Amino acid sequence: MAGFPEGFVWGVATAAHQVEGGNWNNDWWAWEHTPGSPCTEASGDACDHYHRYPEDLELLAGLGFGAYRFSIEWSRIEPEQGLWSVAALDHYRRVCERCHSLGLTPMVTFHHFTTPRWVAHLGGWSEPDTAERFASFCARAADRLGDLIGSAATFNEPNVVALMGYQAGLFPPGRRDPQMRREVTDVQLDAHRKAAAALRAAPGSFPVGLTLSMTDFQAMDGGEERVARYRRSGEDPWLEVAREDDYLGVQTYTRMRVAPPGPLGNEQGVPTTQMGYEDYPPALEACLRRAASVVGPSVPLIVTENGIGTDDDGRRAAFVHEALSGVLACLADGIDVRGYVYWTLMDNFEWAFGYEPKFGLVAVDRATQERTPKPSARWLGSVARANALLAPP
Repeated sequence: MAGFPEGFVWGVATAAHQVEGGNWNNDWWAWEHTPGSPCTEASGDACDHYHRYPEDLELLAGLGFGAYRFSIEWSRIEPEQGLWSVAALDHYRRVCERCHSLGLTPMVTFHHFTTPRWVAHLGGWSEPDTAERFASFCARAADRLGDLIGSAATFNEPNVVALMGYQAGLFPPGRRDPQMRREVTDVQLDAHRKAAAALRAAPGSFPVGLTLSMTDFQAMDGGEERVARYRRSGEDPWLEVAREDDYLGVQTYTRMRVAPPGPLGNEQGVPTTQMGYEDYPPALEACLRRAASVVGPSVPLIVTENGIGTDDDGRRAAFVHEALSGVLACLADGIDVRGYVYWTLMDNFEWAFGYEPKFGLVAVDRATQERTPKPSARWLGSVARANALLAPP
């Protein structure tokens, strides 16, 4: 039984739009209802977590976890420019208070893919002024919540927002413009720096960073330069800015094999997940090692998302067990990894894929909202309690 360092963080993550329900005032709700968008269905009531969070947090704590990573919804807190909702801020304060009462550390993300409609109408992330608008939102929210925050992330996977929204056309606003992707990245980097400064000036004392989507790019048959190009456009700007931060959240799900012309696709014989990519748990170790090599030893790493979309819960536990073995290997080599946060607490709205992919440790009946913990939830909770890697069921 291999142990983890004392104080290692064990948590589970969600995102506001994917679980709260009724987030009609952001760009994603609009995108779900735009004819011709790639969305398979609308988010609707989601998991009704906005109202059911007390019982959900009680379930999470009861399973044995010590941290809850969640996002606060900008479009609820600032529904129109300069109009601040005290009720929404008080709601998220109650969520934080509930976490503390149950012994859970609140890990708060300030932007998890969704942007208020009014910001989108002003140009969204292609508009340089959005950086200051986002920093203003972070300052106002942290002024109300800061004394309760355990850790803060300005952005969740900003590189995905830039790629999918402005080059691939799969996220709002549905653009397919590589140059705009680069411009959006510059605005996001500016927004991160300004927001991080605002968070550090807020009440409370908590580490500030961001979470980054990383892929285990594997160069095949001379694909090294193509891999370098992918990294330069997607990961590297954020790994470099993270050198200024208190931590980096690493989020990894799979690998990509790359040849000179581009991706090779899934390898024959390797199983795939409900998302269509390879079931490849060693990707986490590879990405942690690369992140550490770029940000340097002074910036600790936290696995802020890792998981698998599958109907086979036994496979879920086996996937996480193998991924955690990779974390232990990193720790044995002196890489400063401070925690592991599984994605996700409940089966929820998986963006354009709708409700089909099942990443959750807890099943949710879409008709009744009944929650049912899966065997993987109880196993991973026992790992958290023991702070050691136990054999999967």
